[in-house]
Amino acid sequence: MLPALIIVAWLGAAGAGGPLFGRIDEVSSNDQNAYLPSESESATVGELARDFYDSEDVPTVVVIVADDGTLDGADMEAIDGLAQTIANLDVTGAVSPPIPSEDGAAVQLFVPIDSSVEVADGVETLRQTIADELPGGLTAYVTGPGGLIADLGAAFAGVDGLLLAVAFAAVLIILLIVYRSIFLPLAVLTTSVLALAGAILVVWNLADWGVFLLNGQVQGILFILVIGAATDYSLLYVSRYREELLQNEDVWQATRRAWRGTIEPVLASGGTVIAGLLTLLLSDLESNSVLGPVASVGIIFAILAALTLLPAVLGLVGRRAFWPRVPAYDASADSESQFSYGGIWGRTVRFVERSPRPIWIVTAIALAIGALGVTQLRADGVAETELVLTASEARDGQEVLSERFAAGSGSPATVLVDEGEVSAAVAVLAASDGVDSVTITAADSPSGQAPITPDGIAPVGPPGTPTPEPTVVDGRVLLQATLSDPADDGAALQTIDELRAAMAESAPSTLIGGPSATNLDTITTSIEDRQTIIPIVLIVILVILMALLRAIVAPIILVLTTILSFGTAMGVSAIVFNEILDFPGADPAVPLYAFVFLVALSIDYTIFLMTRVREETVKHGTHRGIVRGLAVTGTVITSAGIVLASTFAALAVIPILFLFQLAFIVAFGVLLDTFIVRTLLVPALSLDIGRRIWWPSRLASTEAPGEVEAEARSEEPVGASM
Repeated sequence: MLPALIIVAWLGAAGAGGPLFGRIDEVSSNDQNAYLPSESESATVGELARDFYDSEDVPTVVVIVADDGTLDGADMEAIDGLAQTIANLDVTGAVSPPIPSEDGAAVQLFVPIDSSVEVADGVETLRQTIADELPGGLTAYVTGPGGLIADLGAAFAGVDGLLLAVAFAAVLIILLIVYRSIFLPLAVLTTSVLALAGAILVVWNLADWGVFLLNGQVQGILFILVIGAATDYSLLYVSRYREELLQNEDVWQATRRAWRGTIEPVLASGGTVIAGLLTLLLSDLESNSVLGPVASVGIIFAILAALTLLPAVLGLVGRRAFWPRVPAYDASADSESQFSYGGIWGRTVRFVERSPRPIWIVTAIALAIGALGVTQLRADGVAETELVLTASEARDGQEVLSERFAAGSGSPATVLVDEGEVSAAVAVLAASDGVDSVTITAADSPSGQAPITPDGIAPVGPPGTPTPEPTVVDGRVLLQATLSDPADDGAALQTIDELRAAMAESAPSTLIGGPSATNLDTITTSIEDRQTIIPIVLIVILVILMALLRAIVAPIILVLTTILSFGTAMGVSAIVFNEILDFPGADPAVPLYAFVFLVALSIDYTIFLMTRVREETVKHGTHRGIVRGLAVTGTVITSAGIVLASTFAALAVIPILFLFQLAFIVAFGVLLDTFIVRTLLVPALSLDIGRRIWWPSRLASTEAPGEVEAEARSEEPVGASM
């Protein structure tokens, strides 16, 4: 009854979690401001600036250009009518009058998207209205912060549909090739699906309760991580289960023995991944820190499904699960009789066993050469307009805006100044080449803003119009500085950095926020997170490996090889991104995410290998244990590596630069670790070190029967033992 009850429980979890797949957007946000550290300067400005406005509408810019290069009177009349139509929409706030460019070829409208509606919905309504109302001969673009948020959300739209379909298809094809069975791949894939449903059930409710805030990239990574991890752990169990079916006539006896042989490496592997992920909680960016608990929930469900649901299903089905290649019980079979040097892994073992030192030296040198490319990695941030890899109206609109107007139009820097330091602050802004114009918030001005220069506030309106009075809140006034460069451009970020430094001397109470400052603070914080978290991940994994292997030397060797593997993956990826794909750079979080996933996930295969090596070493000695461990785990670890690489590669179908780069780095790194590091470098290095690799455990000094002879054989010239 227990297996049946386990299956029923998982089906119940799937029934509750399955419907939430399509509702993740209800508890997620792709607004960068929502993830800033609360103590950052831009976040502080964003909070204080709310006192100067009546609403929290999202600023959006509509830029309209004449196809023939000149706007005539009829065009302007049509644009005035369009502006009135837009102002009457339920999704917009107060719309500015059309502002013409100096060359008369374009106009821009500032259109706030009402805070009561979803930004994507508001922008879609705005774009549809423009498409319906704009006369021929004119082209319009919806851009600015609202347009960028909408385009980013549209790019993430395939996370809960296309991404899962591609990932499941890739896993199914691989499993069919590996097992050449019909039922077994379906059982493993079902295990992954139910694990994901259970994880979604918990994550969705935690987000709904306000424990954390999801975004599109975390959602996509969660899906891929659960599918890949659950499949990997399932493969390990299936391999051990088949091995036990050959030696045990009773299916449940084989199930129990397989479960006992699988639980330690799976728990150790999953625990290592969780420990690595939870270090992200140290990040000051919530977009990074939220991934730790969310992904950890996913790994927990992957472990539970692989150790409960899959054994229950396979136990009930028995040997028929492997049809048509059914493993028959052989009373004379044992683990020793099953071991041989036949097949690809037998030949690989023999190759490594004969020449371990030359193999690990050559492999290490080749990996080190690949790692040199990491010096070419540009991971200091990219413009928001570059995040979407497919067509983006907001990106195209920003280019037009930069050509016809001040490039920072619609995304000004927000400057909070003490009332007594306004003159000094305005002087700093006016002296900057990166600032095009400055306005001050003034409630009695028709637009709510008035131009300001070092000479004072300028009247708004015809001659004789009274000079507006600035709005003062708690002794502060609010300035808006339109930058000369696009808000997400590197030059704009440099301008913010220079302005902050200058303000510290001339108007020390001044705080600078806005889109450019938000980008700058996000990049700065992300780089600091990277420098803090990466060393901690290494220490955590090293401690876990020491506890698992009951040794010091082996864990140090394994961590060093993992670092080398990661460096090679990043170096090769940097060359591909720069020279082949011509990407503009990378987000600072890309190396951090890649490191956490590659180190935590790639160490899985080393754990699978070395726990089996240790198990075999206890029985047969170090040399024979390494040889047997590599041969026995070869197929399952290679299959698991291909599955994980394929699932992460599926992230590339989401047209977001961050996810594409992460997909490439992790997929390439996993394959590198599976076929080179785990297959050649680690076994060869372990064989060369010998028993000392287990120091200070008793295995370092225990000599198993036949071990001396085995080590002597490995030192013979190639072909001497043939």
